Amino acid sequence: MNIPNQSIFYPLTKNSLPIIEHLVKAYIFWGECLVHFTKLLRYTLGTKIDWAFLEATEMIFAAKSADKQTKLPYLERAAKKLDLLKFLLRIAWETKSLDNKKYITISEYLNEIGRQLGGWQRKLIKETPADKTGARRQ
Repeated sequence: MNIPNQSIFYPLTKNSLPIIEHLVKAYIFWGECLVHFTKLLRYTLGTKIDWAFLEATEMIFAAKSADKQTKLPYLERAAKKLDLLKFLLRIAWETKSLDNKKYITISEYLNEIGRQLGGWQRKLIKETPADKTGARRQ
């Protein structure tokens, strides 16, 4: 695995979130895996995995730029896409499109992204005041 600490396409800055850096690294690694899929799976399952990556990334970027009251729905959608991504990658592994080493590596990336995403969600929930009925505002 030859992934640099900083992406040349999206360099780490003081405004960059660590979760975005992990997404970039995971996506670069995914691109290296995709080329080894059979042609049929590359354009079916591989495309779906690619879209799930991109949609999760899009939701995280939207959350980054959203105001505090509207971040949580974006993070919840990103978490759902991340769960879908993990499931689709499991299918790729079970169909032998991903070998054990690649599956473990990409799973480690996604688990770290999930931990960061969950921490971000918990922080927002804790900081978001509840209304009179006890429900949190979104």
